[in-house]
Amino acid sequence: MEKARISAIQLFVLMVLFQMGSALLVPLAMDAKQDAWLVILMGMIVSFVLFLVYHKIYWYYPNLLPTEYMQEILGKVIGTVVAFLYIVYFMYDAARVLRDFGEMLLTFAYPDTPLFIANALLILVIIYMVYNGIEVIARSGELLFIFMYILAVTGFILIVTSGLIDTTNWKPVLEEGLSPLLKVVFTETLYFPFAEAIVFTMILPYLNNPRHAKRTLLGATALSGINLTITMLINIGVLGVDLTSRSQFPLLTTVQTIQVANFLERLDVFFMIAMVTGIFLKVSILFYAAVIGASSLFNVQSPSRLAYPFGIIILFTSIMIASNIQEHLEEGLKIVMKILHIPLFVVIPLLLLFVAFLRNRKKTSSKKV
Repeated sequence: MEKARISAIQLFVLMVLFQMGSALLVPLAMDAKQDAWLVILMGMIVSFVLFLVYHKIYWYYPNLLPTEYMQEILGKVIGTVVAFLYIVYFMYDAARVLRDFGEMLLTFAYPDTPLFIANALLILVIIYMVYNGIEVIARSGELLFIFMYILAVTGFILIVTSGLIDTTNWKPVLEEGLSPLLKVVFTETLYFPFAEAIVFTMILPYLNNPRHAKRTLLGATALSGINLTITMLINIGVLGVDLTSRSQFPLLTTVQTIQVANFLERLDVFFMIAMVTGIFLKVSILFYAAVIGASSLFNVQSPSRLAYPFGIIILFTSIMIASNIQEHLEEGLKIVMKILHIPLFVVIPLLLLFVAFLRNRKKTSSKKV
């Protein structure tokens, strides 16, 4: 592990920015139509159970990275294979979020710029950030968090004062009952964006006070969930269900409708700055988790040496994972959910907790004897 420490506040800030990250960008949970905001709220609540599972495993092994305690729990061979799968996933997820950035930038401002160039510009900055370690990422997160919230509050006030929100777009609530909403929760919002923060199990060992880990995880998830719920309510209130679901970037479309006193308009820059901030931090955290996990798994003495090759892999993967934006969104919101998220976020952590519980109970019993 890198010889570094972060505070509970820094962990909280990073987690909020991570979970909001690319989730602000896409039409999240629109299979639930006007109840999408409720599905996000339900996904947040259900995710608390998963975070308690992640925290309990951390509680058993507070000084070990997941790549280390997986070998301790499952044995050297199986544990190494499982740890490697998570490292690959973190890199793949970083590539997906980087692709989100590139597609947004090209759609918003630079349609004639090659996607490779847009992604390369961001990944170069992120490589430098990851190279300098978790403390630099955490301090950057604190500054960007304040800046992002100033933009968010300003944007919210402008939308409300513009009189754009039509509350009839939120009705009827629970039109088709609870069952369809639960289906969306357990196939989408539980995993993206909430359980996706399993990546923070790679950062928990750097926390300077482990006793604050549980409330930090749950508190950050609650705040990001509330923020995303409010954002979706605004999107649906302004655009309606049909336009929100058809828009590639609904929040961008919402911000573009702002007009105050016939002179304050075209505030797309608010959206861009907020999105770049969230995506920048999200890719950095996923990238860092992959680097520190690989250095632990393969006994690399200096983790920073992996920043450049991993950054190049993430860059090229972001270009190759999909041929266009529609394919990219379909893959991320539908296919990846079923193939990767359920086993990596639910099945394997529950298995790890079960085996860790049995192992630690045996140790406790033998000590008493």
